Amino acid sequence: MEKYCIISDSSCDFTPEFAREQGVTVVPFYVSFDGVNYKKEGQEFGIRDFYQEMVDRKGEYPKTSLPSVQDYADAFLPFVQEGTGVVCICISSKFSGSVQSAMNAKEMILEEYPQARIAVIDAQVNTVLQGLLVQEAAKLCREQVPFDACVERIEAIRESGRIFFTVGSIDYLQHGGRIGKLAGTAASVLGIKPLITLKEGEIFSSGVARGRKKSLEKIIEMTKAYMKERSVTKEAYRLCMGFGYDCEEARELRSVLVRELADYGLTEEEIPLVQIGAAIAVHTGPYAVGIGIIKRA
Repeated sequence: MEKYCIISDSSCDFTPEFAREQGVTVVPFYVSFDGVNYKKEGQEFGIRDFYQEMVDRKGEYPKTSLPSVQDYADAFLPFVQEGTGVVCICISSKFSGSVQSAMNAKEMILEEYPQARIAVIDAQVNTVLQGLLVQEAAKLCREQVPFDACVERIEAIRESGRIFFTVGSIDYLQHGGRIGKLAGTAASVLGIKPLITLKEGEIFSSGVARGRKKSLEKIIEMTKAYMKERSVTKEAYRLCMGFGYDCEEARELRSVLVRELADYGLTEEEIPLVQIGAAIAVHTGPYAVGIGIIKRA
């Protein structure tokens, strides 16, 4: 049986412990608050510390930098040298050039090891949803599904991925160029919270709500509508709850979601709580919360 491994960038939002448990190698993004000194996310700068910095340094906008070609080459090479294939799943190319770094690293390694088996996949999703996709790949790997079949099945489920979310402030989306200045000004004046859908690798406006409570109710409604549209069952799809700084709010929202989805027979344990990493948090700010759903492989 052909051996292969699963690699992802840190937009998958795995903790180091969870990555080890899943048997996944994570190539980190870099994060900085001064634009000069960058640290590896999850290795040199813990995500909880990152959020605390965001909260304590309100008005300052952190930056991230993608993994380099060399970072990916360093991750691929030990596996290639032992004859193990590599399936690498990267954040949506519409958000970052991480996948291009991985592709360049692949070409560089193939020059020296032409027999190497390396597949680089554009996840077309990011953050907690990318994490679910990577978990599906890791599961296929553990089940010894052949290399090509694993790649095919992961690519086939990408389009089903959705995140329905809201944020605490429009400022970060506006600063990062993800929303027009006019819309940002109006939202800040009126206290409106945006409703946002991530699909096909991009974010789309899904309306607005007045106040935090209403925005949380709306993202549950959006999730329910999508599940009805796709005839979702818990056997065929996976859900998760992504949050930024406030884990308790996410835990309470999950309880409401489970009650609202009583007909699906889901338990809270089947909807993991996952802290959103720096790669996306720099755009959403510290108080993002959302529901992710994707088809199983």
